[in-house]
Amino acid sequence: MVLTSPPQGPILIHARLAGHFGFILYEVFNRTVKMSTVVKPEAESPIALQRLAAIDVMRGIVIVLMAFDHASGVFNAGHYVTDAIAFYKPGSVIPAAQFLVRWMTHLCAPTFIFLAGWSLALSVGRQKAADVPDRRIDSFIFKRGLFIMLLDPLWMSVGFGHGLVFQVLYAIGGSLCCMILLRRLGVRILLAVGLILLVFAETLAGLAIGFDKGRNPGIFAAFLITGGRVGSVAYVLYPLLPWLGYMVLGWGIGRLPAGGQAAAPVPLFTRLGIFSLMVFALVRGLNHYGNMLLYRDDASVLQWLHVSKYPPSLSFAALELGIMFLILAILFAYYRNRSANQWNPLTVFGQTPLFFYILHVHLLAVAAWLLNMRHSGSLIEALTATITVLLVLYPACVWYRGVKQRRGFGLRRFI
Repeated sequence: MVLTSPPQGPILIHARLAGHFGFILYEVFNRTVKMSTVVKPEAESPIALQRLAAIDVMRGIVIVLMAFDHASGVFNAGHYVTDAIAFYKPGSVIPAAQFLVRWMTHLCAPTFIFLAGWSLALSVGRQKAADVPDRRIDSFIFKRGLFIMLLDPLWMSVGFGHGLVFQVLYAIGGSLCCMILLRRLGVRILLAVGLILLVFAETLAGLAIGFDKGRNPGIFAAFLITGGRVGSVAYVLYPLLPWLGYMVLGWGIGRLPAGGQAAAPVPLFTRLGIFSLMVFALVRGLNHYGNMLLYRDDASVLQWLHVSKYPPSLSFAALELGIMFLILAILFAYYRNRSANQWNPLTVFGQTPLFFYILHVHLLAVAAWLLNMRHSGSLIEALTATITVLLVLYPACVWYRGVKQRRGFGLRRFI
């Protein structure tokens, strides 16, 4: 079980607060989007007709951060994970260096899933422009989603070595399958759905486990809403519905025609980034609803940043999306009048993210076992392992990028 402590008020009060937050967020988000662009059918959208360098580099950035987090989890004896109420004892001392290393990697999962939704919008737009039938599009989305979802229990669990785990690939694959139906909704409706999933995540979690009675979540609640242990061998860290919200928002942004031009997204992402950080400041400042029970102990910077990822709270979503939007604004501004260097490691990793992901965890685990250094080093050893795995996998990712660009079918269509 991920959520164990009782809230400071009834679920009904939480639901009302969530409703107020949701209404405000949707109104401001909708006005921000309308200020930047007008929605057009996806087949007409330029974003569906080109690959954006900024997206690849953004993925590359989070690949590097993710590799550091996983290397720290394998080599670093002081690896600090308290980003859920179940993992943290209120009043505990937070080690600054270890916490900040972990905290900066929080950007990874929201960005991966958001960009997966954006990339799906690009892909579907290209296929519809080529008059590919919807049933073929849906069939491919379902097969790829199912394939990605099964990678977690069948392959990634071997690398992580903690029984059967359902993590970010489960959330991405499951969200892709959900998009088969959701993609048929209008953009504004989808944006509303995405915001509802983010804002009401805490309310759903409360209903799922009964905050007021302290009940454990059932198997469906664990996989869909709260996360937590399932039986004696499986653990869900990324429940589907809270993370689906990020993909839905990514799809909605991907449908906007402004996203296909290098300069156009800069003002949009700047506004969205500032607005998201303002929401974070409000929710974290009030220190009540939207923090998934992981409240601030005091007003220190570390306590402000100490938000719940398991499951993701509204304060977590607002903070990470705000940072992501501002970085994307910088990247789009940078690539306004220049093309991407195709040999840039960030570009290479960003164009082969799943290939990198399914290899790096296992390489780190094998290296720690061979060196007898599992959970026995420091951040220095973790950083060294990160640089090493990046250097080892760079030529492999360059090779695989070439494989993907060739015509044909097989597994390379899914990875």
